[in-house]
Amino acid sequence: MTTLAASGFLSIGASDLEYRMIGPAPDQAPTIVMLHEGLGSAALWGDFPDRLRAATGAGVFVYSRAGYGASSAVTLPRPLDYMQREALDVLPKLLDRIGFRRGVLVGHSDGASIAAIYAGCVQDHRLRGLVMIAPHFVVEDVSVAAIAEIKTAYETTNLRDKLARWHRNVDNAFHGWNRAWLDPKFRSWDISDDLAYIRVPVAILQGADDQYGTMRQIEIARQECYCPLEVTILREAGHSPHREAPEATLMMVTEFVDAVLQTQQRGSEGRTAQGLPT
Repeated sequence: MTTLAASGFLSIGASDLEYRMIGPAPDQAPTIVMLHEGLGSAALWGDFPDRLRAATGAGVFVYSRAGYGASSAVTLPRPLDYMQREALDVLPKLLDRIGFRRGVLVGHSDGASIAAIYAGCVQDHRLRGLVMIAPHFVVEDVSVAAIAEIKTAYETTNLRDKLARWHRNVDNAFHGWNRAWLDPKFRSWDISDDLAYIRVPVAILQGADDQYGTMRQIEIARQECYCPLEVTILREAGHSPHREAPEATLMMVTEFVDAVLQTQQRGSEGRTAQGLPT
């Protein structure tokens, strides 16, 4: 593996994927790899990766999947199994390329689903835990309705201009995601069986007011997971708890990461007054 710069692009398959590393490289320290939402990107995480680095002491690696951010565009329409392809074809290559040795996947929405597929289908001894923020395991009516509303907003409001701030190829990003979810055949998408094969601790963070999913997703996880499972419901949050309730989200993720990676000691010996690792 070649030495990685703090930010840049990685060539994975036919795509150039933008990335950013905060803290030590993945081959040097425990690392949190962050997988963004269906319309997300590396930049759209905001300062949450930096705050996670400061709170946990672990390195943090964020990247934009193909079709998002400044990464290469994808051919449209996306295949309806695009999340499985990301989890089984792209993510293993990326983890190997960055020298991933031990760490946690933190995924949001589509990214959480990709993380679940990976953990359930790839028995990776390097993976010590999984954080899923607003995950989807099946398609719900409420999800389809909300995504249909976004399509109308994209076509009739300034939503396209807002998203263009985060995506170099904004139409590629939006239509790749939106058209897949609104395809009638996508209603049969179901990854719940993969949950039974996850062999690392899992934490799920769900906003009580999530417009894209209901507590059915949590019920499925509780029914299917045999691994240790923690569920946190945030009443003050919707689909993006790390933006809507950042302090509570940071605390939950930090406690979980500390427990599974043991990156620092408990109590005052492990933290300064500012809450940073010593």
